[in-house]
Amino acid sequence: MDSTALDFQPRTFSIKLWPPSESTRLMLVERMAKNLSTESIFSRKYGILGKEEAYENAKRIEDKCFGSADEHFKTEPDGDGSSAVQLYAKETSKLMLEVLKKGPGITTEPEAPVIDTSLEVADTVFDISGGARAFIEAEEAKELLSPLTKPGNSYKRICFSNRSFGIGAANVAGPILESIKTQLTEVDLSDFVAGRPEDEALDVMRIFSKALAGSVLRYLNISENALGEKGVRAFTELLKSQGGLEELYVMNDGISEEAAKALSELIPSTEKLKVLHFHNNMTGDEGAMSIAQMVKHSPNLESFRCSATRIGSDGGVALAEALGTCTHLKKLDIRDNLFGVEAGVALSKTLPKLHDLVELYLSDLNLENEGMLAITDVLKQSAPQLEILEMAGNEITAAAAKGLAECLTAMQSLKKLTLAENELKDSGAVTVAQSLQEGHPDLKELDVSTNMFQRSGARCFAQAIANKPGFVLLNINANFISEEGVDELKEILKGGKNSLEVLGPLDENDPEGDPEDDGEEEDGEDDEDGEEKDGHDNGDGGLGSKLQDLKVEEEN
Repeated sequence: MDSTALDFQPRTFSIKLWPPSESTRLMLVERMAKNLSTESIFSRKYGILGKEEAYENAKRIEDKCFGSADEHFKTEPDGDGSSAVQLYAKETSKLMLEVLKKGPGITTEPEAPVIDTSLEVADTVFDISGGARAFIEAEEAKELLSPLTKPGNSYKRICFSNRSFGIGAANVAGPILESIKTQLTEVDLSDFVAGRPEDEALDVMRIFSKALAGSVLRYLNISENALGEKGVRAFTELLKSQGGLEELYVMNDGISEEAAKALSELIPSTEKLKVLHFHNNMTGDEGAMSIAQMVKHSPNLESFRCSATRIGSDGGVALAEALGTCTHLKKLDIRDNLFGVEAGVALSKTLPKLHDLVELYLSDLNLENEGMLAITDVLKQSAPQLEILEMAGNEITAAAAKGLAECLTAMQSLKKLTLAENELKDSGAVTVAQSLQEGHPDLKELDVSTNMFQRSGARCFAQAIANKPGFVLLNINANFISEEGVDELKEILKGGKNSLEVLGPLDENDPEGDPEDDGEEEDGEDDEDGEEKDGHDNGDGGLGSKLQDLKVEEEN
């Protein structure tokens, strides 16, 4: 036997969770900023932060928590960093809550003395969603819900999210909710049967539905409950009694074609509806027809989100046409569907009717050049006030750059522009960048990552934003910029008013990449969750996915 075989030692592998990459840290900042500036049960209680204030707080929080977690990691250098990750997540959640409790900063002098209404606010909001997710049974429900039983209480808004109710707890909650339903205006039942067997979960829903039937709500959230058609129909009594809803959230609920039809049938009127969020369901084209009927009869709609719902061309056309009645729409988010060119063209016929539109999210719709140009051609005339435009992942090439640039030139109010994961290459990148160089004083974020451009495109984008006041982030990662090109764009940014701090990570830049070699990647391509398809992680040990569900949690 070969003596070397006796000395063989099996190789061992370990995954380091700490430190996170720059792109992961940037992702966390963006997610925190979004949480701080998005309406939630916390913002309704303490006030909502503006996007700039939220971003500044998010950067400060992340920097502080990273420092603390990194110091902690140094005490366990031989570990995998899991405890540092836990500390990082825990502290960010804690500091986010502190920021929310302080409320938004005062940017203008009040016209009249500010009256302290904190006591009134505290008395009108009942929220048990804080802390870790927990199963609730009868005895705990009695104690937890006891404030709702006090005579003369003035609770108007309740949030039972993040607590999983069993039959016993539901039977306790039912009579309590029925006794106060006439004073309720907002009910959040999102994620309130997690981990329960289907039959038990449906019975719990029926109990809550019966107890709350007849209440006059302006806000209802039944997201994160894996409803399906059975779940929607379990809420029949409640839904049938809600003709004055202003906000309805049915996200990540397994809403199929049949469930969407049931939802449309059960709600008697959507005339007052201002917010309809329908993200991450399996609606498909047929289900989209039912949602389109709801939208068509919602003339006061201001925010519509129907992203990641598996809607194809036919459903996309139906939705586009229905949106024509929503002339007060300010935010439209239909990302991550299979619309294609035909639905894109149909949408272009509706957009001129939406004069108040401020945010438009059209990423990953397979629009291609034809669909995109149909949309941008009308936007340059009808939506100069647009502040956010996202058109990533639509196979936009340099051939469409001129039309896109003309549209962007007209949009002088833009604050955020996302064109990632297209195929602009150098010629298209230069054309688009030049359209942004003059004006656009409010532009804060520009994402043109993964666009196959090289040094020329990178240089022009750097020049376009180098002197814009208040600019925050330039993402040009995952392109083909040479080392000399990277040095050049850094020098441009250093010489501008914004400095190098606005440049995002370049860890996925390929200085030797060839824009003409645009064949499909083979096995091992990263998926959208930050882990490769063959099971290996992307260098963070999956840290990005571990932090993706970071939430603000009320302390127990």
